[in-house]
Amino acid sequence: MSEKKIFVIEDDANILYGLESQFAAAEFLVEISEGTEELEEIINRIRDFSPAYLILDLILPKLDGFEIIKQVKGDEELRDIEIFIFTDISDEDSRQRSLELGADYIFFKEEFDTFEFSEKVKKIIANQVKEEERDEED
Repeated sequence: MSEKKIFVIEDDANILYGLESQFAAAEFLVEISEGTEELEEIINRIRDFSPAYLILDLILPKLDGFEIIKQVKGDEELRDIEIFIFTDISDEDSRQRSLELGADYIFFKEEFDTFEFSEKVKKIIANQVKEEERDEED
C-alpha cells in the first residue's frame, strides 16, 4: 500500500476534479470515481488501486457511502485504508454512523471548500507520516 495513493469517490464533478488536481499537485497518485458503478465494481477498483486513503461522499448516484465504508472496513485486505468522509449530510446520526462503521474523519461540505478540505487532508497525512518516522527512530 503506497502512502501517496488516494482514491476519491464523489458525484459532484467540480469537487471530484478539484480534489483530483489538488492531490495530483501534491504528488499523490489519484484514482477517481463519480460513484456510478455497482458496489462490487467500486470495491474491486479500490482493491486493484490499493490506496492508503479514501475520500468518500456518502450520497452517490448508485452507491450508499455507508455501505462502502462497511465493505472496506470489513475486508481484511482493505481495512487499513483511512477513510475521509466529505459530505453534505451534516446530521449527528450520519456522523455517528460513519464513525461507527470505521470512517476515520468526517468533514462537511458546508464548512469547507475543495481547496480547504484537501489542505486539511494533506496536513493530517503529513502529520501521520511525521509520527511514523518518529516512531521508527525510537
